Amino acid sequence: MPAIDNILKQLNEKFSADIIGTETPNERRLFVDIKPDRVRDISNEMIVLGGRYMVSIGTDFSDVDGTMQLIHTFAFDNDNLLTGIRMSVPADNPAFMSITPDIPSAGWSEREYMDLLGMKFTDHPKPKRLILADDWPEGVYPLRKEVPWNLMPPGAEDVAYQLDECPEGCTVVPVGPYHPALHEPAHFAVYVDGETIKGCDYRGFMTHRGIEKLCQTQMTYNEVPFIAERICGICGSVHATAYSQAVESAAGIPVPRRAEYIRTIMLEIERIHSHLLWLGVAGHLIGFDTVFMQAWRVREHIMWLGERMTGNRKTYGMIVIGGVRRDITPELRDDILQVVNKIEKELKVIHKSIIGDTAIHKRTKGVGRITKEDAIRWSLVGPVARARGVDIDNRRDHPYAAYNDVTFDVPVFTEGDVWATLLVRVLELYESFSIIRQLLEKMPDGELLTELDAPIEPYRHGISVVEAPRGESVHYVITGKENTPERWRVRAPTYPNLQGIPLMMLNNQLADVPIIIGSIDPCFSCTDRVEVVDLQSGNCRVASKEELETLSRNYRDGR
Repeated sequence: MPAIDNILKQLNEKFSADIIGTETPNERRLFVDIKPDRVRDISNEMIVLGGRYMVSIGTDFSDVDGTMQLIHTFAFDNDNLLTGIRMSVPADNPAFMSITPDIPSAGWSEREYMDLLGMKFTDHPKPKRLILADDWPEGVYPLRKEVPWNLMPPGAEDVAYQLDECPEGCTVVPVGPYHPALHEPAHFAVYVDGETIKGCDYRGFMTHRGIEKLCQTQMTYNEVPFIAERICGICGSVHATAYSQAVESAAGIPVPRRAEYIRTIMLEIERIHSHLLWLGVAGHLIGFDTVFMQAWRVREHIMWLGERMTGNRKTYGMIVIGGVRRDITPELRDDILQVVNKIEKELKVIHKSIIGDTAIHKRTKGVGRITKEDAIRWSLVGPVARARGVDIDNRRDHPYAAYNDVTFDVPVFTEGDVWATLLVRVLELYESFSIIRQLLEKMPDGELLTELDAPIEPYRHGISVVEAPRGESVHYVITGKENTPERWRVRAPTYPNLQGIPLMMLNNQLADVPIIIGSIDPCFSCTDRVEVVDLQSGNCRVASKEELETLSRNYRDGR
């Protein structure tokens, strides 16, 4: 029995009176509309049936039908199926039952919509702020339709985030928001008994940029991929691909096969770049700067290649809805192969030195260990999950682009610690080399782009998952009117993995905090707005693109 039919059969047997309707755009997507008061039971049933919670999406439909909508998404990895459980409530009383008591990884999503949409979640175990600044005024919910995208409310004085209660007998050690081991602002309140960690509270989202709101109000469909690339300075093609695939899925837009091959090559080039960058950072965090310097030296080859392929060392601007913007010529094909061969040869030397180094073993083995069961319970993804025995990889489980035309192994280890995470990433590099070679050998001729010849029908739903170097990236799109998304929700892989950090820290030593946090390869903000502050008057203004370009050119030219 096909997976969709089986899931619907199971749901209808238990919840037929609670299911309002279903939608199956294709054999890999299922949307189920339910009554809100049964969301907890139905979400639990999705887990029982083999689903894995991904993320929740909240949407303000007050101007459409007077409601607010909440969607919980689940992946059925063994069946190549993505599902959404959808429900609506009146916009003037957006109250839902929390699923966090049973699915703890949903905690952040629900808290996010408390902040951004004013939703209420009954029985949520930790209903305090997550996204909004501590001095953000009460009753102003940025994702609501009536709130302008460029709102800058006045700040309040003497407002501080309320940390979780420190365990008895412990001391609070603040790590961040500015810390030599963290290159972006994030605050970890680490509770220690002597040198042993007994708990941790996290406060992040300090440079939240409002990208989703901006793109739902100011951008057209095909402008969004260039904003999506700037979600992460390393995983630009990941987010551009995930967004484009979500729109293509919702609107039924076919992508030329050659374009899918080129997308896949760009994604694997990003994986090589990201893993080499992480390997260097990991070496630096444990005081082994030889690994840092060697990994980053090798990384330069892939960045130079990216510039030759796209004009940029990063933020490639290759992927748009319907395909790609540039081709891979025969000359570029030979260049890519040459660079891949060179990096693989040099990586083997670094790999050999890491495997035999006892200092690295002491700093990583047994550190940050959690069980496979806890990794599943907290919905961890990517190398962090695979290092703990969770055999998931969207390239294989939910193949997209050209991944169904290549063969590769998915490294999985059961040690559950930082060492295993390191091994997963190093071995994945060799798989990336192999994938790129296969793609270049098999790449078909053909067009690069499917032109959109008609407006996209509004209020269609699309889910897309892409296996970023850090893990699963999820994009959810609801199409809108006037060539603009009605709703675009992004869940980067760091989002679920950060929720597992307190558990990874528990009963480890304080000195291991940097490498435990670093082991998930966190991306807290990636880029931020630029403001110019007049120190004498205290006035500030946002610098324009033209001003930044002029400043950079003058600096380069010595002026």
